[in-house]
Amino acid sequence: MAGIFVGLLLPPLASVIERVIAAGKDPAAGEQLELTVLAGLIASVELPGKLVLRVLGALAPGLVLVAVVRALMHAELGRNGLRLVKLLLLNTVVAILIGLGVANVVKPGSWTPLAPPPDVTKTAAETNPLTQFLDNIPKSLFGPLGDDGRVLSVIFLALAFGIALRRLRYEPIANVDQLTLVAFNALVIVLHWVLEVIPLAVFGIVTALFAHGKYHDLVGLGAFVLAVILALLLQAAYYLTRVRLCSWVRPLDLIRGTRDALVMAFSTGSSTATMPVTYACLKERVGLREQSASMGALVGSNFNNDGTALYEAMAALFIAQSLGQHLSLTHQFIVVLTSIVASVGAAGIPEAGLVTMTLVFGAVGLPKEYIVILLTVDWFLDRCRTTINVMGDTNVACLLDGRTREQQPSPPASPPPSGPDEPLPQLAASEY
Repeated sequence: MAGIFVGLLLPPLASVIERVIAAGKDPAAGEQLELTVLAGLIASVELPGKLVLRVLGALAPGLVLVAVVRALMHAELGRNGLRLVKLLLLNTVVAILIGLGVANVVKPGSWTPLAPPPDVTKTAAETNPLTQFLDNIPKSLFGPLGDDGRVLSVIFLALAFGIALRRLRYEPIANVDQLTLVAFNALVIVLHWVLEVIPLAVFGIVTALFAHGKYHDLVGLGAFVLAVILALLLQAAYYLTRVRLCSWVRPLDLIRGTRDALVMAFSTGSSTATMPVTYACLKERVGLREQSASMGALVGSNFNNDGTALYEAMAALFIAQSLGQHLSLTHQFIVVLTSIVASVGAAGIPEAGLVTMTLVFGAVGLPKEYIVILLTVDWFLDRCRTTINVMGDTNVACLLDGRTREQQPSPPASPPPSGPDEPLPQLAASEY
């Protein structure tokens, strides 16, 4: 709402500033000056969104690397490991195919035609302080340490991780597991700082849309939101159908039994935070075996991020359609593979789909700067896809439990009386 208000206010404000500056000067240059003032104001409010995108792109490779390594190190699959891997892989592939299918049929990107990114040629833009500041934000985590590294970029990285590691300086590192944990926690601390800026980024994006008069872009984003929700509902229907056909659990009983976990997933946007609630619901309310509930809820939460994979695939196709670019079947296959890997690496990462989306866009050559457009709706869609992630965990747990329910031990019968019944003594009225 603040972005809409300020966006509508910026054009008249730029006109007022232009009149003040152009007073006594050539009136013919006034209109061009007004456009320059408006462009400068819009560039200022767009800075948080560009900053968020740049830092997310820098953190994503390191986060995915450490997250995948830790997930593989802690995966205790046991005898049902191969079956679990097959179920997780099948669910993720089906989710991505559903997302791509809905995006190809609905074509939400056709509602929002976007201009292709201009070829950036460094001329007068180099004199802009905001542009110079952005150029020194690292584009990748280890890029500044290479041959093309900039001193200011190295300083930014040193400041960020120096402050983050102050919180972890007393953490013991006695083995490789603890080393990877400290590295992951340091990256997540920096990521949380970036997430704090996202509301300002959304404000800047909405302000720029309304200042430019691009109200039609909101219609396209609305179509994208509806398409994602439709795809997530189809994925949920797939889960419930599989539960009905391949396990003893009834779909409605599963929804009733796990409703607390689903509501918590939607409200927190974190399947990791919901993990203990999911396990308790599956074991105590649904009645699954302890091994099935633990493997579905605990192991599945590290690998099973179907909603995230579906969202990333649809986002890539949405931006490609908006730019008028055709993604061939080969490119969409690359999207499938990248989304699978990114969804595994997204486990335990806040705003996981937003973080790893930079990897998916880079894999098929889509301009990453258009990810900022999705920031305006990501807060809501993140909760929707996290709910589907948790529902996928419950689906896997039910399938692992099989078609036969575990027999609950019957309560022991009460022992028979040891002797003949004796009549109750007759009490006098005064004794009552």
